[in-house]
Amino acid sequence: MIILVKALVTTSLKYTAEIVSMARKIAYNLNIQFVHRGNFSLADLEEKFDTSGILVVSKDRFYVYIQGEDFFFHPGMAKMRIKGLKNGNNDQMISAMNLKSGDSVLDCTVGLGSDAVVANYVVGNDGKVTGLESNSLIAYVVREGIKEYENPSFTLTMAVKGIEVINADHRLFLKEIPDKSFDVVYFDPMFREPVYKSSGMMPLRKLANYDPIDINSVNEACRVAKKRVVIKERSNSDEFHRLGCIGTVAGKKSPIAYGYIAVGGDDN
Repeated sequence: MIILVKALVTTSLKYTAEIVSMARKIAYNLNIQFVHRGNFSLADLEEKFDTSGILVVSKDRFYVYIQGEDFFFHPGMAKMRIKGLKNGNNDQMISAMNLKSGDSVLDCTVGLGSDAVVANYVVGNDGKVTGLESNSLIAYVVREGIKEYENPSFTLTMAVKGIEVINADHRLFLKEIPDKSFDVVYFDPMFREPVYKSSGMMPLRKLANYDPIDINSVNEACRVAKKRVVIKERSNSDEFHRLGCIGTVAGKKSPIAYGYIAVGGDDN
């Protein structure tokens, strides 16, 4: 289900009437409370209102504050992965997807969006990547971050641009779309114990949905996909067997792997 966060919207300490107006509008659209910042620290507001996240609106960006940390959109490791692909290296996720230029991808658990960025680079201008996120704060920050993202690397900027982010529960979304709507359907559930210790991931972990992928969602994904359904998990996970994967792709020393289910005759 969509996570209805107990959250609020406020502004940076340096705010104008325009920023306050924008913050009020965002709070209305997200159906969460707006609180005047005044001279309060974010920690003070968090304690006073017992929130599960504060969306902060400033002149230059949007970010979520939670328990002393900030969450904002950034492409993470996508930059290095795209560089590797440009140099002719393999990417395990792309291999598991059997992804080609012009393909369409539904990322059911988009989170920070790093995997979606790599997929968008591969599918190019003729393809499409759509990401689903059940947490309204994550979905908003990532969607707006994608819109505003600029980088000296034109390749990275174009890989970020054009990704569509929808605040939706994948379990419901999958049921409502027609057969063969996307070439690839992808799941990257949040691991209960982090595989990599990344400071950039810690705020996301505090906001994320930890529900495991259910078999009904995988069955719906197989209906929706034209080519493959791909699931990211720990390399030694029993989830691949439980969810019906017919093969996995992983590096020799990688702690993670990508299981896949071929549909529509795509068994290469």
